[in-house]
Amino acid sequence: MTRAHPDMWVDPEDDPRDSGETTRGEQACVLDYLQAYRLTIELKCQDLTVEQMAARSVPPSTMSLLGMIRHLARVEHHWARRVLEGHAELPRLYRTDEQPDLDFDGVQADSAQIQDAWESWKREVAHAEDVASRLTDWSVLVRSGSDEIEIRDVYVHLVEEYARHAGHADLLRECIDGRTGQ
Repeated sequence: MTRAHPDMWVDPEDDPRDSGETTRGEQACVLDYLQAYRLTIELKCQDLTVEQMAARSVPPSTMSLLGMIRHLARVEHHWARRVLEGHAELPRLYRTDEQPDLDFDGVQADSAQIQDAWESWKREVAHAEDVASRLTDWSVLVRSGSDEIEIRDVYVHLVEEYARHAGHADLLRECIDGRTGQ
């Protein structure tokens, strides 16, 4: 495929992160940023082999794009199901008491593991989007561990989490094949 702007990840007119609409209001703005970062993570993982998805970053880090997808599934699951919906008793995804960093540490170059990670992430994002669509007052307090936080804090944290990992994904992808992000 020939791009009009070969120095960019995708041509601006084909960028799925740009809806062309201007958002108004706190919730719409924050949720648009979150959606854009979710799409950025997907873009950074496109067209990679099993080995490339599982490739680790700089030792001793266990970070990989596959681990990142598993981690973000865990993040979505935790905040939507355990915190916003109040199901704190649910076991966390890709984490055990013995292996608290299983999302990154348990990564192997295995197509079934990649499929599981993508299915988990997409399921949890869809669920989180459904939860968000039902929330109208972001000043409501929810329980997170022993603290009470506002719903808006959850969404600002999610934007921060995705923004940080999108930066990591840029570096990982550049190490894999030289592509840099926009």
